[in-house]
Amino acid sequence: MGARILVVEDERPIRSFIVTNLKRNDFEVLEAERGYEALRLVKLEKPDLVLLDVRLPDIDGFQICKEISGSCPEVSIIMLTALGQDLDKVKGLELGADDYIIKPFNPMELIARIKAILRRVNKKTQENEICVGPFRFDLQAQSIYKNDVLLDLTPREFCLMKVFINNINKALTRDEILNLVWGEDFVGDPKTVDVHVRRLREKIEDNPSNPKYIETLWGRGYLWRKGD
Repeated sequence: MGARILVVEDERPIRSFIVTNLKRNDFEVLEAERGYEALRLVKLEKPDLVLLDVRLPDIDGFQICKEISGSCPEVSIIMLTALGQDLDKVKGLELGADDYIIKPFNPMELIARIKAILRRVNKKTQENEICVGPFRFDLQAQSIYKNDVLLDLTPREFCLMKVFINNINKALTRDEILNLVWGEDFVGDPKTVDVHVRRLREKIEDNPSNPKYIETLWGRGYLWRKGD
């Protein structure tokens, strides 16, 4: 099954037409004919993309677009607008929509636009994330997750772990770690590396006294041993 698409359209024939074509292209499809229902489904189901009609019977698509962009910025939005409504296009894009398509539209064009947006999102996600074993680095948010649980790391611990991840299975001396994490101008005891490694182990290792990831190289430094 492909990406999950939420179709928000109050006109049943148009919605059925869109849903049929999406399913033919192996997308998982959710449907809503009213705005409040759409907002509920976005929070509950976390779709990858929303096809959003501008004109809905309860709240308009612009308000929905604004709320989704604010609360779920990872969800992409394509606005469905009527022919000639240029102000609708501009307003939708300003409120956070990724694209718009004019009704009536060719289903092949719609599918192509959806796939283009999903490719851009996937590429951006890959550039901003590093996944190693159970760990996921969100470089943009400067956060690290283990088994999808956010780790409570200090900025220094984040930098230290990033250095290890960028040098998997490579022995690093204390001086090398100091230069990479604290900077070449750092003046202090190299044993500060040992203190920070110990604290980091307490947060990332299942058993800090028997570490699986950060291996001590006695008399030399440390090595990140990629776990199974």
